[in-house]
Amino acid sequence: MRFASKKQTIEGIDEDAGVSLLIVEPEDMWHANNLITAGDVVHAPALRKVTTKTATGSTIGKSVRTSLSIRVKSTFFDPLASELKVSGTVVSENDWVSVGQHHTITLKYEKADIKYTIWKSAGWDSVALQALKEALSEDRPEAIAAVVMQEGLANICLITEFRTIIKQRIDSPIPKKRSTTTTKDPSAATTSFYNKTLSSLRHNIDFSIPRTLLLASPGFAADDFRAYMQSEASRTGDKSLQRIAKEAVVVQSSTGHVHSLNEVLKSTKVKKILEDAKFTTEASLMDQFYDRLRKDDGRAWYGTKPVEKAVAEGAVGRGGGVLFVNNGFFRSMDVATRKRYVALVDKVKADGGEVRLLSSDHESGKRLESLGGIAAILTYPIFDLDEDEEEGAVDNAGEGAMVI
Repeated sequence: MRFASKKQTIEGIDEDAGVSLLIVEPEDMWHANNLITAGDVVHAPALRKVTTKTATGSTIGKSVRTSLSIRVKSTFFDPLASELKVSGTVVSENDWVSVGQHHTITLKYEKADIKYTIWKSAGWDSVALQALKEALSEDRPEAIAAVVMQEGLANICLITEFRTIIKQRIDSPIPKKRSTTTTKDPSAATTSFYNKTLSSLRHNIDFSIPRTLLLASPGFAADDFRAYMQSEASRTGDKSLQRIAKEAVVVQSSTGHVHSLNEVLKSTKVKKILEDAKFTTEASLMDQFYDRLRKDDGRAWYGTKPVEKAVAEGAVGRGGGVLFVNNGFFRSMDVATRKRYVALVDKVKADGGEVRLLSSDHESGKRLESLGGIAAILTYPIFDLDEDEEEGAVDNAGEGAMVI
């Protein structure tokens, strides 16, 4: 997804003019579903069924292409078809529709970029802006990093569900050895090539977001590069690089050119990695939450009131604090409800904690939903967050304290 205008920036959003975006790939429908919420106004191309009368008095039904502005009441995302159905009432009439009529706009990827515009009912708060940044970013949390390489050639790539993005190509010719004598130490040219590749990899890929790294090559180039990464991590004491090298997955490819990724991505091993990558981090964090819940160590709480208290005390901040929130709370037509949860998100981020907005469409989100849609891992134990509540009282669905 990208802005419809090159002049548009996230910092320069004009709420009166709205934000116009282009659908450029099927994956954009997932992000559009996160961006568009009840109460927003959306302007987009639409098909409208109309009935006209002929000279003889008979009626003819036909579909006409038009553009409509509707106030959103609900959305439905179909991940299999990569379609987003946006339903609501028309707010601006044209030749085919009147104000107040109901209509459903279907947003989907087509060969020509599709433009749509959003006006946020509650303004572009921090959660909405974060969703917009993720929609516009190529380097999404679920993207897999890949280096497809051969001797003297490396391509740094990001792989999403729908496309492969080439971030940089490194071409560093390595002279042929004149001697047939083998050695365990790489030549100066090979070392230089590996250094350039590693530097480019870390410059172009954000590894602060846990992600899978694929190293693909014919022969042993990928294995040798992984060994170089491990050697550099040991030499410099770089724990981050040590983790990246340790978790890197080495696979075989026919060449070091980007087109060889097609065969790599079709392998059973890599397909499984791609399927699991998007929600691995969320699942791991939810496992940590449930482990603490079972241990009853005072660092795992769920329910709106206990979590709000923990956040207010600064206990969900830097040093391991994680706030889990069901993204459904930010789709509420009730502005006060949205603001309540946006305030929690802003406070945790300001304190240096981590925020995870989870969807009920996936396993981690369903686990969170069973807890009332909000939970937190604290940086230090607190045992009395539910102390002033009546015994057995529940403020919202699923609200409560620790399970013992």
